[in-house]
Amino acid sequence: MAVAGQATTHAASVGNAAPSPPSLLGAVFALLLVLGLIIGLAWLLKRMPGSGFRPAQGLRVVASLAVGSKERVVVIEVNGEQLLLGVSAGGIAMLHALPESLPETPPARLPDLKQLPDFAQMLKQKLRR
Repeated sequence: MAVAGQATTHAASVGNAAPSPPSLLGAVFALLLVLGLIIGLAWLLKRMPGSGFRPAQGLRVVASLAVGSKERVVVIEVNGEQLLLGVSAGGIAMLHALPESLPETPPARLPDLKQLPDFAQMLKQKLRR
């Protein structure tokens, strides 16, 4: 009977023992593991065929213009031919096949940082006023 009482007392003390709080090192390791898993899955998804992240071969958007809250006019190039498409919530419709390609627009250039005024000087001027 004494042995059974000791076993019950030992089982009760084991069941009531609170788990020790995780250490900071363990939490950082778990966070790094989750971040690594997210980055790894994103890398894998990017390289899977049909994932939608890679542009289609022979198809590119040349220009796009919003004409309403949900409507756009888009020029796409398909194998050297440019098409004007209307895109809306109701669907996509071909509006026109362009007889000649649109001229290429040069990419937007960033201003030269040397020509911009110094931020510290501008801040001092604004604070003096």
